[in-house]
Amino acid sequence: MKIAIAAASGNVGSRIVQVLNQKDVELVLLGRNVEKLKKLGAPQTGITATDIGRPEQVIAATKNVDALFWMVPPLMSVPSLKQWYQQVTRAGIAAVKENKIKKVVLLSSLGAGPAKNQGVISFCGEMEYEFFKLDCDILALRPGYFLENITSMNESIVEKGIISACYPPGHDIPFISTDDIGDVAAQYLADLTWHGHWQRNLMGPENITFTQVCERIGNILGKEISYEHVSIEKMLDLFAKYGACDTVQKELRDLGIAIGDPDGVYACPRTYESFTSTTLETVIRKKLLS
Repeated sequence: MKIAIAAASGNVGSRIVQVLNQKDVELVLLGRNVEKLKKLGAPQTGITATDIGRPEQVIAATKNVDALFWMVPPLMSVPSLKQWYQQVTRAGIAAVKENKIKKVVLLSSLGAGPAKNQGVISFCGEMEYEFFKLDCDILALRPGYFLENITSMNESIVEKGIISACYPPGHDIPFISTDDIGDVAAQYLADLTWHGHWQRNLMGPENITFTQVCERIGNILGKEISYEHVSIEKMLDLFAKYGACDTVQKELRDLGIAIGDPDGVYACPRTYESFTSTTLETVIRKKLLS
């Protein structure tokens, strides 16, 4: 069995590679940075420098592939996130059609659907809609808020004792580890027995607030961690420093508002299938303190 993984050096993609390395499958790793792909250590890997926004490159890289993991890597430097999602979606669809790929696992978002003006969450809904037109088996995984977004604030947490975000301190959020997302994706990529078009929410073990996040990380570190609730405008100023243009800032503002609404995109019922087990404490000890 041959499986292609888009954005294979990212948090989710690298976890998929790690899991599938233990199985009798052939991997094709897609990404722009070949050196990062080589560091994943997959022994039966076909590594190719691939711009997943270019159909001809994706088609060439995924010949004879049985299953495809597809996602849109987050880029601040693009003129528009909506256009970037559309571009990557078209490239993935072109590859599936041309190479007659049987199984596709999409990385979407909790709350994805037809609603507009929700930034990336809306764009994920549009991606699902376009892929579901295809005559192959497709699963859209819809995870909540990545726990790794917290560990990316390593310096602020360890040195300053501060976690900053634009969400109300009492707003409970379904945090999930990217390891859990990768584990679920790998399970379906290596399984040829499932069929149809469907979505699966992934919500981690519990909903927690940023206030609770600070308390629990503080207990691990043995120091007080404070939550800094900043305005969306202040967050956008930070994104601008990382190269986000006005259009991208507007799209990220829409996303922040959607996630911060207590009755919004994350107000989803918990089901057996949406549960994943990795806790905040596990991620902090493994990825913040390692």
